[in-house]
Amino acid sequence: MWWWLIVAVVFLAAGIKVVNEYERGVRFTLGKYSGVIGPGLRFVIPIFQTWQKVDIRTKAIDVPDQDAITKDNVSIKVNAVLYYKVSQAEKAIIQVEHYGYAVSQLAQTTMRDVVGEVSLDDLLSKRDSVSSKIKLIVDKATDPWGIKVESVELKHVELPENLKRVIGKEAEAEREKRAVIIKASGEVIAAENMAKAAKTLATAPGALHLRTLQSINDISSDHSNTVVFAIPLEVLRAIEGMKKK
Repeated sequence: MWWWLIVAVVFLAAGIKVVNEYERGVRFTLGKYSGVIGPGLRFVIPIFQTWQKVDIRTKAIDVPDQDAITKDNVSIKVNAVLYYKVSQAEKAIIQVEHYGYAVSQLAQTTMRDVVGEVSLDDLLSKRDSVSSKIKLIVDKATDPWGIKVESVELKHVELPENLKRVIGKEAEAEREKRAVIIKASGEVIAAENMAKAAKTLATAPGALHLRTLQSINDISSDHSNTVVFAIPLEVLRAIEGMKKK
């Protein structure tokens, strides 16, 4: 009779299962779904019941480089990373085979389709909106599988070499344009200030003499300079008046 006891012990031991906090178990009784096993020490009847573990932690999928054509017919390569988690373990096992692979394939095809609906400029300048659109489409398609897509991030957009050169020249031309505008604006301000200074010197008595003396003082600080004295117009007029008298 002792061997019956051994068989019973082995039978019970085979049915004891440990489910971690980040896992769920999908149990089947005679092939029919019979519930989800929560974390802790659980018992599954051998022979009559089977189960599968499902990790419910957030997972990251690296979406590899995909050849795509934008709305304005530019051939590019784009890749991304997708974050998802299993929200309903029973659906992830029953509704789809290898749910991780299925999510990856769906993300690749969706990314190519969405990139084909936008222009290159929008793809480069509005990555967040493109990523959000991919997320919404993939999340909706994976709802029947019990999958929740948390986010999608475009990582890199690879452009053709000739297009890179064109964009580089365009950026350089834009910088030169801004430099010319800034320089012209500075010259306009300088001309306005010079006009104000000339007007002040012409209207204020003695201002021109003071400016002349200041210029002579600045020049005399360097002995290597050759100084040419310009006689103010007022002095010439004074001499002319003395001659007439």
